[in-house]
Amino acid sequence: MREGLRGLTTRGKSFLACAVTVFLAAVILGEKDLLRVAVLIGLLPLLAAWYVGRTRYKLACTRSLEPTRTPVGASARVVLRLQNLSALPTGTMLLEDRLPYALGSRPRLVLERLSRRQASSVAYSVRADVRGRYEVGPLVVRLTDPFGLCELSRAFPTVDHLTVTPTVVPLPGIRLTADYSGTGDSRTRSVAVHGEDDAATREYRHGDDLRRVHWRSTARVGELMVRREEQPWESRATLVLDVRKHAHRGEGPTASFEWAVSAVASIAVHLREAGYRLRLVTDLADIDTTESEAEAAILDHLAEVKLLARVDLGRVAERMRRRYDGGLLIAVMGLLSPADAELVAGLRGANTTAVGFLIDSTTWLTLPPAARAEADRAREATALRLLRSNWRVIGAAHGDRLPALWPQAARGGQGFAWRAALAETVPTTVTPAGGTR
Repeated sequence: MREGLRGLTTRGKSFLACAVTVFLAAVILGEKDLLRVAVLIGLLPLLAAWYVGRTRYKLACTRSLEPTRTPVGASARVVLRLQNLSALPTGTMLLEDRLPYALGSRPRLVLERLSRRQASSVAYSVRADVRGRYEVGPLVVRLTDPFGLCELSRAFPTVDHLTVTPTVVPLPGIRLTADYSGTGDSRTRSVAVHGEDDAATREYRHGDDLRRVHWRSTARVGELMVRREEQPWESRATLVLDVRKHAHRGEGPTASFEWAVSAVASIAVHLREAGYRLRLVTDLADIDTTESEAEAAILDHLAEVKLLARVDLGRVAERMRRRYDGGLLIAVMGLLSPADAELVAGLRGANTTAVGFLIDSTTWLTLPPAARAEADRAREATALRLLRSNWRVIGAAHGDRLPALWPQAARGGQGFAWRAALAETVPTTVTPAGGTR
């Protein structure tokens, strides 16, 4: 009863206040009929509180998301199934599933009377325009009387998670030459890039056979390293995402970082469909996918990846040096200083096709002519440094579409303008015969 009194609604409290007022008026005026009205008005909220407070429904709730992973801008369907496990029928129940702001307003659903052992389902849709991993729930069930004088809440603590992945755009099919990590007709070996005595290695994990310890790599790295299992005829691709906060501009879904995340997601899906084994490297993560969860693991990470204020590209370079996979290397980078460009250029190893998407994040801003010219010079200097290290460099500006830029990754002679500028930086000398060389 005490719990029911605490659950009186505004209407119920108004009834009690009205009953007290009518009671006082009846006492002052000496009207017995008015006193009966006061008692009737006061009993209604009290009876409602007793009725709602004594209900001890045993409810079971299950929630299902269809699907549990959805791209930005797509809708997901949430199905709630409630079952009355008690022997008493329920009254009308109001359901409210708690949602984060990004998924929209909280749905409020009405579930009619449930008989004993009866189950019923209700559904609603959610849609997110921002990638992330969101909690759906907990579910709050509000029990009320037929007059709306008293309302009590029951909460189910269980929650589910909806993963909203970055936008993935289809890319045209191209041939990336020298994109395999060994030799062969069309697919190549993923290990033994450097021969029998210098096999591809990884860090030692608990349970690894000690006979697979590679002592030469252990001595060089300073940690116990083991030979990777040979997986013949497998092409590999390593994706590098720049998560430095100062390298990107813009805010919200249209920021340059969101362009980069969407680009990495699209490239990952495209390469996975082409049969590549993928690896994603950022400042804080190194995800080496397996055959079964390749695409899902990368998309799940990209759904939650955020910009970081303190990022050291040296850690990315160290991860790449400690475990060299060969094959194809694709880096999606923001603004690079000369020192950063040196580190990125060093990521390319032997027998590696390196493709760099240089995002000119300053184009997400409106700069005066002088600042724009300075930004262009810095971008060209970065591109030239990567070209000297045999990278394929592709510039990306605000408004560019990845499907239109992607074919440039297959062109060995791309970047003619930058290569011409590079040629102009080479000093000419006059030969004794009067010519130049």
